[in-house]
Amino acid sequence: MTSLALPRGIDRPRIADWLQRYGVYAAVVALLAFNGLFTDHFLTADNLRTQAVQVSPVVIVALGMALVIGTEGVDLSVGSTMALASSVLPLYLGYGLLPSLLVALLAGVVVGLVNGSLVALVGLQPIVATLALFVGGRGLALVIADGQLKEIRNKDLLNLGTASAAGVPAVVLIAAGLAVLVALLVQRTTFGRQLVAVGGNRAAAALAGLPVRRVLIGVYVICGVLASLAGVLATARLTASDPSSLGNLMELSAITAVVVGGTPLTGGSVRVLGTVMGALLMQLLHATLVTHNLHDSTAQMVQAGIILLAVYAARERRSR
Repeated sequence: MTSLALPRGIDRPRIADWLQRYGVYAAVVALLAFNGLFTDHFLTADNLRTQAVQVSPVVIVALGMALVIGTEGVDLSVGSTMALASSVLPLYLGYGLLPSLLVALLAGVVVGLVNGSLVALVGLQPIVATLALFVGGRGLALVIADGQLKEIRNKDLLNLGTASAAGVPAVVLIAAGLAVLVALLVQRTTFGRQLVAVGGNRAAAALAGLPVRRVLIGVYVICGVLASLAGVLATARLTASDPSSLGNLMELSAITAVVVGGTPLTGGSVRVLGTVMGALLMQLLHATLVTHNLHDSTAQMVQAGIILLAVYAARERRSR
């Protein structure tokens, strides 16, 4: 049956398929071209470096979120996990950078184990399971930090926030390296194939003998560790631990990056490069609107429109 909304000869499902696969790349290119023509100094090395640094924590968290969404789940606790990692970090800096990093990452492991166990073993819906630590995790972070912002003076940690190699900030290199590792995990490992199978049809995966529970717990642990790492890097860049605000709304930014990047909320697929580009698109869009003196509320409405378009494209493609 021909769609009434489109002229004859235009295939709506094919348009939706193209939008989901390539729309984010086209949008990034269009934004860069627009800013190159109409925004002074936007495409300078300094500004592009700034944009890359700002988007890197979002990319790191979104990579973990993409794995969770690939199993038809979601993790609302990533922002609180960032705050929790940031709050425990200063407590152990007296023992050196490495021990404090390990403790901060361990916090992410614990959060992931709790979330994954509630989903895989207890059988709670992911949105319900992770909502508990969305609220409780930040509360715990505030208790650990005694509700206070703590200045970071450890030179090794501060260097992590400012270091660069060949002019590329360390945080950007870390985000890029993690994107490569996650892509290899999804495409080249047994765990990655199991993850996609569980997201595609959990019941069938269980009948096929796949370790469904182990996979589910594994993706939440990875997501928790990546969120903790993002919290550490954000703390190093801000030179302070601020659990009251660090990671606020990060869960929404990460989910947006994943969805806009083409990973369906229904699971069964993980688009790693698309996720990175989705985060970059949201960062460039926000920077463009702010540069042209548009209010943050306008940026949020435009972002909402992009999310709806991405969800529509995914729905049309799935209905084929």
